[in-house]
Amino acid sequence: MAAPEAELVLKWEREQARLRESVKEEDTEDWQRSPDFSGLERVGGVDLSFIKGDDINACAHLVVLTYPHMKVLYEDCKMVTLNTPYVAGFLGFREAPPLLQALEKLKNVQPNLMPQVLFVDGNGLFHYREFGLACHLGVLSDLPCVGVAKNLLHVEGVVRSEEHQSQLNALQKSGDSFPLATASGRVLGKALRSSQSSIKPVYVSVGHRISLDTAVRLTHTCCLYRVPEPIRQTFQHTICDKRSGSNDYTTWELPTQEHQPKYPQ
Repeated sequence: MAAPEAELVLKWEREQARLRESVKEEDTEDWQRSPDFSGLERVGGVDLSFIKGDDINACAHLVVLTYPHMKVLYEDCKMVTLNTPYVAGFLGFREAPPLLQALEKLKNVQPNLMPQVLFVDGNGLFHYREFGLACHLGVLSDLPCVGVAKNLLHVEGVVRSEEHQSQLNALQKSGDSFPLATASGRVLGKALRSSQSSIKPVYVSVGHRISLDTAVRLTHTCCLYRVPEPIRQTFQHTICDKRSGSNDYTTWELPTQEHQPKYPQ
């Protein structure tokens, strides 16, 4: 796909700046203030996964799980064609539309299953202009959103340095974390050791309508493995869908173990 014109990038920068003003970095829901997230019953996960060697055709996937036991309530997967060019730092303009369509479909067919919080495979405020995919989806859907990335984005002095590696080595147990602070001192996210079985962290940041501390705590409670279940299950099901060659996803339940909550219920 041809590189976009500079005019398009400037347009996106202005739109990002406008939408950034709507991001809420604080807890807005009663369940977020509860030590055991009392009142939270449904958590969602979204992912856009591309077929190997193809940067245009992708699978837009949405799952909704029960909280805290992580049982599948709803799944939707649809093959989509993306005509918007990929530009680093502007992923939301390319990937948000099909994911928003999946949320709108759920709202229309089974509104009682809408997630109370959405986990996004990507960054939120931990982004070059503090407006990653999780923020983009959060503002446009008006859902509480959490960005969870597997790889470190190099943002304003946050790099994979010896100091960063030393901080990672200090994450000794599941639930340990440290802030991702820019050169100016602003904390845009946290590195979290999400599972005792994995020494690799995930990078958690605010998407919308949730505080960073709550986002980190919630991410930890949703992890059986390194990646929180709402996102991990989109990976599992998308793989199955690609192998089947189907354009639309037929729902079924994964044979995973029941999640035991990390906080008393």
